[in-house]
Amino acid sequence: MLEFLEKTDPEIAQAVRNELKRIRNGVELIPSENFVSMAVLEAMGTIFTNKYSEGYPHKRYYGGNEFVDVVEELAINRAKKLFGAEHVNVQPYSGSPANMACFFALLERGDIFMGLDLSCGGHLTHGSPVNFSGKWYRCIPYAVDRETELIDMDEVRKIALKAKPKLILSGLTCYPRTLDFKAFQEICEEVGAYHMSDISHIAGLVAAGVHPSPVPFADVVTTTTHKTLRGPRGAMIMCKEEHATAIDKAVFPGIQGGPHDHITAAKAVAFHEDLQPEFKDYARQIVKNAKVLAEELMSLGIKLVSNGTDNHLMLIDLTKKNLTGKGKAVQNALERAGIFVNKNTIPYEPATPFNPSGIRLGTPAITTRGFKESEMKVIAEGIATVIDNYEDESKIKKVKEDILELCKEFPLYPELGE
Repeated sequence: MLEFLEKTDPEIAQAVRNELKRIRNGVELIPSENFVSMAVLEAMGTIFTNKYSEGYPHKRYYGGNEFVDVVEELAINRAKKLFGAEHVNVQPYSGSPANMACFFALLERGDIFMGLDLSCGGHLTHGSPVNFSGKWYRCIPYAVDRETELIDMDEVRKIALKAKPKLILSGLTCYPRTLDFKAFQEICEEVGAYHMSDISHIAGLVAAGVHPSPVPFADVVTTTTHKTLRGPRGAMIMCKEEHATAIDKAVFPGIQGGPHDHITAAKAVAFHEDLQPEFKDYARQIVKNAKVLAEELMSLGIKLVSNGTDNHLMLIDLTKKNLTGKGKAVQNALERAGIFVNKNTIPYEPATPFNPSGIRLGTPAITTRGFKESEMKVIAEGIATVIDNYEDESKIKKVKEDILELCKEFPLYPELGE
């Protein structure tokens, strides 16, 4: 598969082989990651990468876009069918530009909006002061309850009534519970705000019907096309027809030039796969695996934020193990054991984002690989052992051996050879 790359740039070819070995010999638990199909991989490597196609289907600024139009229209129509959306823009390069385009379309600089606080499970683009969303707009954050670690919709309503935001953002990057989009919409209607929803993490679950959808309620809905959707790295925006022109203009020429047509082709392929009946089974298994992994971890004395999960992810609270600020150290220890996670802040983080007190993990990638409930028990035991012995290399080595044996039972990308 690397014939030409080997000849042209053997150093990069070796890095590719090393990465393939890494993912084959470990368990990928970072909830924003997944393994795309061979068809999606092939689409990303096609000659569509050579084309420039500023504009939209049949309204391009360059010639020679006959077949690009076919690809983009397939992607749009499949996304509409998948989510029941009125209008879809598949051109955003990634989730952050997609969110930026929505802000550009609906808000003016300095407008007030509400988003979930970063330390409580929100994203940088939901109002972090270091991000465009917090620098260019005035964010009044809502948070989770200190005791339950859940979003209190009554409290969100109180904040909204006082702040009178122009937009309220429902969405998550590390919130393990179901979002009540209907309740968010009712608050938006009460205060006269736009409802923007970011479902980047849960889009696959939404598409499969295992998580409620914001599409019937929200003015605009953004999502990445990877994560639980299992497509290429990219994004899209869905919206009510009344916002279609504003959204399209915000994407192009507002913040982007030519779309990445090879990625659009791969999005179309992924949406086709997501429309198949087996994708619903896959999404249901993601949630089953997450619930079992959560239950097993808690039975082994690991504290989870909100005491469990409703979706694909969970957040370990290390403070209960007297490991405040040790998220990075534990992440590195787990990596040495072949378990890939990411350090993360916990609600009302007592340490810092660089050395936080949480570990975020999820089940999309391992579910793609074929892992089921019994494998979750093995993984949970390994995680618990490493957390309790994160400085004991002999214990970490033993866990790595167990993980490697587990991985051998579930070959990854056998089509790519050795």
